Amino acid sequence: MESILTKYANLLVHYCLEIREGDWLYISTTTLAEPLVREVYRQAVRAGANVETDLSFAERGRIFLEEAGEKQLQNPPPFHKYAMDHFNAYLYIRAPFNLREDQHADPAKVKIRQEAMAPVQKTYFERTATRDLKRNLCQFPTQAAAQEAGMSLEEYEHFVYGACKLFEPDPVQSWLDVRKAQQEIVDLLNQRSEVHYKGDGIDIKFKTNGRIWMNSDGQTNMPSGEVYTSPLEDSVNGTVHFSYPAVYMGHEVEGVTLWVKDGLVEKWEARRGKPFLDEIFQIPGTRRFGEAAIGTNYGIKQFSKNILFDEKIGGTIHMAIGQSYLQTGGQNKSTVHWDMIADMMNGGMIFADGEKIYENGRFLFLDWPEN
Repeated sequence: MESILTKYANLLVHYCLEIREGDWLYISTTTLAEPLVREVYRQAVRAGANVETDLSFAERGRIFLEEAGEKQLQNPPPFHKYAMDHFNAYLYIRAPFNLREDQHADPAKVKIRQEAMAPVQKTYFERTATRDLKRNLCQFPTQAAAQEAGMSLEEYEHFVYGACKLFEPDPVQSWLDVRKAQQEIVDLLNQRSEVHYKGDGIDIKFKTNGRIWMNSDGQTNMPSGEVYTSPLEDSVNGTVHFSYPAVYMGHEVEGVTLWVKDGLVEKWEARRGKPFLDEIFQIPGTRRFGEAAIGTNYGIKQFSKNILFDEKIGGTIHMAIGQSYLQTGGQNKSTVHWDMIADMMNGGMIFADGEKIYENGRFLFLDWPEN
């Protein structure tokens, strides 16, 4: 464990965040991730960084939403806000105690809090878009996350570390290889103007002219393995069925199908959880798409109900309702960014300007490894 955490910290500090002497690094997580935080702290300080941490305790968020008055809800955490404004690097380590602790929070209080955090979120999106704020989102295995994934803690540790390529002799080189292969994909897609996803329950087109396809190579998410863009907001047309459960804010919605015209989600259905979907679609900006993407991490072979991993599954596509990515040129704004995933392994196809470039979960012009 010590050895794997040392490799993990090395990957995060030197590859993902590219920590340099004099950088200010802000680490946010829970006390459960202390073993990884200690190793990241060690390597970041050794690299010359100034490091500050925020280690949350069990149910802090739930207690705050339950007990806080309106004025408290309207005040963003001052140190978090300062870090988003001024720090050079931000590492958010997911290490949950309980993935359902906020599920029954008062919606009115949640709305006030989201509105209060919107300016901080805006700064975050603007600075990460230019890498003025180097950020990475990663996972530390906990019992709650393992249970959600339907695994033992030991199995989940192996799942997480394997997805991050930490069992490979040189994880950094492995991610550089991913970067190189994915660059071929984004180079092709950035020369095309219309993309068409077609598969079981999927027949949806969108335009990307003037937008940028991004190579997600593990620097901003660890693990990664996807290429993504923000479609032109009014260009999305068709129907898309998401075969994987969609999980957001502790709520699970199954069998989501969306009908879209000129970029606007006009109709939606779900086999389970539709009332929550109805609520989300009342939030400004959620009836347009902020992202369209293709997962390429064939080392992730199991759905885990954790979007950090699930959206990267090789042989899938995903689309997100809500907030766009500024670095792609996207313009849709929302307090929500909810990724929904569809399997493309059995007959799924992707066309770019009418040319078939992808079939049955694989790009036709690439010899992609199995892991």
